Amino acid sequence: MSRHEIRPMERNDLPAVMKNERRGYTHPWTEGIFRDCIESGYECWVLTFGGRTIGHAVSTIAAGESHILNVCVHPECQGNGFGRILVEHLLSRARHHEAGKVFLEVRPSNEVAYRLYEKLGFNEVGVRLNYYPAFVGREDALVLAKELLD
Repeated sequence: MSRHEIRPMERNDLPAVMKNERRGYTHPWTEGIFRDCIESGYECWVLTFGGRTIGHAVSTIAAGESHILNVCVHPECQGNGFGRILVEHLLSRARHHEAGKVFLEVRPSNEVAYRLYEKLGFNEVGVRLNYYPAFVGREDALVLAKELLD
């Protein structure tokens, strides 16, 4: 993979982040949510490739734990390892801040993401019923966790 860069998300990244978020998810986050995450000091990152913002990721780190909140890669760029790059970056940041465990939620219907998390060492530890909005009703979330033993 050639020239990709991960850098902290800034407010002026939000138009590109929102474009990717809206293309990547049926129920995207709002710009206000991303703005709040940046202003609250969350781990907010953008992934660029060839000078274009193609992905983003958000996590929190506190009290010895990290929680991955959002990972998105533009649909045209999926399947090229960019999601893995973003998640590995968040894991590296969690280790840097001495988190012992990382949590995330994933839709059972998002099989590609689930397989990626499994390959990266995440294990299913629970279910949050009716967690995600869906076109009809709500969808459960699988709760995954990974121990950081480094």
